[in-house]
Amino acid sequence: MSETEAVNDVAASPAVRGRLHRPSGTTHASLVLTHGAGSNCNAPLLIALSEAFAGRGVATLRCDLPYRQRQPQGPPRATAAEDQAGLRRAVELLKKLDSGPVFMGGVSYGGRQATILAASEPGLVEGLIILSYPLHPPGKPDQLRTAHLPKIQNRALFISGAKDVFGSPDEIRAAIALIPAKVSFLSIEGAGHELGFGRGSRAHLDFPERIVYAFEELFPLT
Repeated sequence: MSETEAVNDVAASPAVRGRLHRPSGTTHASLVLTHGAGSNCNAPLLIALSEAFAGRGVATLRCDLPYRQRQPQGPPRATAAEDQAGLRRAVELLKKLDSGPVFMGGVSYGGRQATILAASEPGLVEGLIILSYPLHPPGKPDQLRTAHLPKIQNRALFISGAKDVFGSPDEIRAAIALIPAKVSFLSIEGAGHELGFGRGSRAHLDFPERIVYAFEELFPLT
């Protein structure tokens, strides 16, 4: 188990609020993880991933995006720029806490904002971890969210459920091929957009370990 502590940094705007999972031993890197549009930093998936990463020496901050700090429920509404600023602040905070490489990512909406931020600020983080990227609205495969992908210069790990209605494995593979840097893709068989951690779903208990293994394959830290 990792050591966790509350984070409530209001020294600048947007504020950074969430939970930091610290490794019990040596810290090799740090990671910012954010949630999907209808969720928050206490999502079971984020908690499980944070524990798994901290267990492998990656200090992990699961944090609420600015729109979620203002409203406990409901989707973001025209807050993308502010939410990206919140991600940037979280990364800057982790850089002050530890000297190792910093990574950034998130689930669905949070992951998409991480990719947009990385496309505009290539040197901000060492790499990306993107879960359930919302490639297109369900049932609208022609409305692709790919315009910024060719601008990403960071190595990236993408993870999606094989039954994700926001993008099939083949669609995701075609989209991430637009990224000029090295990219890995992990498809979770039998899982949808919630990756088995949604309400009423059966969690994929080995998923956190599988993603950490894929992460270490792409980003060797020791």
